[in-house]
Amino acid sequence: MAEKNILNALTFEQAYQLADVTKTKPVYGALTPKWVARLLEFKGLDAGIYRVNRVVEGDAPLDALCSQDPKSVEIPQGFVPYQTEPREYRLNAIQTILNVDTRVQDVYSSPYDQTAEQIALAAESLRERQESQIINNDDYGLLKNVAEGQKVKTRAGRPTPDDLDELITKVWKEPSYFFAHPRAIAAFEREATRRGVPPVTTSIAGGTFITWRGIPLIPTDKLFVDGLKNPKGKGGKTNILLVRTGEAKRGVIGLFQKGVPGEQSRGLSVRLRGIDDSGVASYLLSVYCSAAVLADDALAVLEDVEVGEYYDYDYK
Repeated sequence: MAEKNILNALTFEQAYQLADVTKTKPVYGALTPKWVARLLEFKGLDAGIYRVNRVVEGDAPLDALCSQDPKSVEIPQGFVPYQTEPREYRLNAIQTILNVDTRVQDVYSSPYDQTAEQIALAAESLRERQESQIINNDDYGLLKNVAEGQKVKTRAGRPTPDDLDELITKVWKEPSYFFAHPRAIAAFEREATRRGVPPVTTSIAGGTFITWRGIPLIPTDKLFVDGLKNPKGKGGKTNILLVRTGEAKRGVIGLFQKGVPGEQSRGLSVRLRGIDDSGVASYLLSVYCSAAVLADDALAVLEDVEVGEYYDYDYK
């Protein structure tokens, strides 16, 4: 057997020692687009408190006369009553402390600034928590603030076009978005396609979404399936929200503290706490947030949505 020839040339392993390596910024796979926080209208507060003054509910706030001859009848009199104990929303603080060794920052900050990258990733983590709190917080979370008359049960577990139509009847005044887990959106697509009415798509803020009756279905994993962001099994139950957003529309709005010291983005503060004797710099990151439902009919929920129904199609 002939002896194997040995290549008389520089090897890849040796050449690697002189080659530049193109590197990415840190990639954090758990991050999401956070569409809920991006698409809700937000209002900045001066003092961390937002009071929702509502009038007392009724068919009409004040009687009025409709007549060709107002002199022949008495014009109704009265006033519009306000709630005497309106609800006040107070901002919650979502905070974390980030530690960075200054020696690492000094020596290993090319091509990427180590401190800046650490702060950016920490800030994204806080934003993830903010979106989860907007939906699930026990005080101001949207799921906890749906009025009883605005709750709808699925007819058969799976989310059908009929179910979403029923939800629209609860938020019929300029509805803005459906919010749902991606598994719930996929389940609805299957149901709509099975009935011969596959949803059309639309583009919003750089994303492409399916729509139903012209209303986009926005994905978020903060509407859990059986209490989980990423359920392992095919089945499971979740909720679908329909919201009207905007203060002028008496809808759902997000709240934040404006003008906080060290503000880097909406309601996000980054402050240097100091450097200890070991040369470790400490940063405090804070997000001040809440959400408010200005009218009961601005928010509705489809409950007990089953995401595990699949169908076999005959393509012959």
